[in-house]
Amino acid sequence: MTVATDRQTVPPSAAHPSGDKRFKVLDATMKRNQFNQDALIEILHKAQEIFGYLEEDVLLYVARGLKLPLSRVFGVATFYHLFSLKPSGKHTCVVCLGTACYVKGAGDLLKTLDQEVHLKPGETTEDGQMSLVTARCIGACGIAPAVVYDGKVLGKQTDEAVLAAIQPWLSNS
Repeated sequence: MTVATDRQTVPPSAAHPSGDKRFKVLDATMKRNQFNQDALIEILHKAQEIFGYLEEDVLLYVARGLKLPLSRVFGVATFYHLFSLKPSGKHTCVVCLGTACYVKGAGDLLKTLDQEVHLKPGETTEDGQMSLVTARCIGACGIAPAVVYDGKVLGKQTDEAVLAAIQPWLSNS
């Protein structure tokens, strides 16, 4: 059984090999957008909201649903930093790399996190407790360098302050 639209025919989520019911919600989002290729970003947002991140299977499903090449869907998903292709950690540390933050030492903060925690931007600790992310600018130039810990912005961060802030996350295994 398939759902017919004037643009294409899309298999219902029950036909998805995994049987995952979240695909039904994704189907509804694509249908609501009339399978319009111009709605790709909105559909990817919904997919990430549903699945937590954009795994390859989800990107392929969206590409087929919108009749787009996988390369285009993957290109959009990797171009915008708000999309994640890997599961995020329980906690998130975002280091601002805007000009003011970078000049005031944000690059050094990242080096410290790499040396002390062995975590590079875009990575998550093996235990899934923390993800390290960078942002181009968070608009907190007056308190540079700024770091966002689980949504809370703190300014004038030092190597010691960053390590102290994330320490509770690292000891909760």
